Amino acid sequence: MPFEYISTQDAIHNSGMRMVVVSGVPSPWGEAAKGIFHIKGIEWQAVRLAYDDPAQTKWAGEQSGPVAIYNDEKPRSGWQDILELAERLVPSPCLLPESHRDAVLSFGNAIFGMKGLGWWRRTQQIHAGLTGQAGFPVQIAQFLAMKYQYTEELGVAATDEVVRLLEKLGAHLKEQKAAGSQYYIGSSITAADIYSACCMAIFAPLPQEHCAIHPKSRAMFEALDDKTRAALDPILLEHRDYIYDQYLELPLAL
Repeated sequence: MPFEYISTQDAIHNSGMRMVVVSGVPSPWGEAAKGIFHIKGIEWQAVRLAYDDPAQTKWAGEQSGPVAIYNDEKPRSGWQDILELAERLVPSPCLLPESHRDAVLSFGNAIFGMKGLGWWRRTQQIHAGLTGQAGFPVQIAQFLAMKYQYTEELGVAATDEVVRLLEKLGAHLKEQKAAGSQYYIGSSITAADIYSACCMAIFAPLPQEHCAIHPKSRAMFEALDDKTRAALDPILLEHRDYIYDQYLELPLAL
């Protein structure tokens, strides 16, 4: 389900919540921010990410992920900053409970932080694209390589790091399931659950009826080497499906 995007100029002059997002593909960082706003009932206006729009760069900064701007406040571009903004604006339902704050932020960093699962998966796909394997198309890989300071050393290390983090998250969900919980922390949803569910899009996108993307984009995200495929425990996708079914909006608005 596509958004009705507003222009950068309209976004600059409007009030309320506006968010710059990648269009057409399920970017995990953007989908997680959308999910947080959906759960909290925060209305917002979508602005399509445009690297060639000087007005957007001046207003929201030059970011590859979502940038949320509320009224005249400073732009928020990091996953934690966007979460904390949403928590301040609409405290309930709480996705960053004080009693579990450190655990939620630790999982958030492991999934969305620098050298977290999403970061390493992106590096893995850049490396694959630049070395003739199934990954990002070479032009996209070259662009992202410059933007994200890719090095061959990081590319070679990426698969082992992706596998390590997938195994860590899968093992944790199995421990939680054995304790009677379907969530990462405690017995109710937190932001950690949203981050994990949305990050699965770059390993196994939701079915086309829920995530309408171009076949080439789907093939790009689904391209997994044998080690990564083996590490993608079914429980990670079961958790994704449960969180989307119970809490998030379907079909995805891209």
